[in-house]
Amino acid sequence: MDKDLKVRTKKFALEIIQLVSELPKNTVGFELGKQLVRSGTSIGANYRSSQRGRSRAEFISKLSIVQEEADESIFWLELILESELLKRERVHSIYKEANELTAIFTTMVINAKKNS
Repeated sequence: MDKDLKVRTKKFALEIIQLVSELPKNTVGFELGKQLVRSGTSIGANYRSSQRGRSRAEFISKLSIVQEEADESIFWLELILESELLKRERVHSIYKEANELTAIFTTMVINAKKNS
C-alpha cells in the first residue's frame, strides 16, 4: 500500500499542477492556485516523510498533516467549483480523488492512534 499511495499522491500533485495552470490569469486565479498547489503537492511530500518517521508519534504527526492538507485541497477545489472558475467536468475527477485521499488518510490516522 505504501508504494501505491506514493504513486497516487504524486499523480494527484501533478494533476493539481495541471489544473492550476488552467485557472484564469487574474488575482483570484493566482491566489486560489497558489493555495491549491501548496496543499495539493504537500500531501505526497508529507506522506513520504511520514514513512521515514523515527517514532510512532512522528509517523502519526506527519500523517495528520497529510490528512489536513488533503482536506484543505478539497476546500480550494470547492471554491474553484462554486465560483465557476473552471468547468465542473474539468474539476470533478480531481475533487473526487481529493475526497478519497482524505478518507484514506483519515482512516490511517485513526488506526495509527488506536494501535499506538
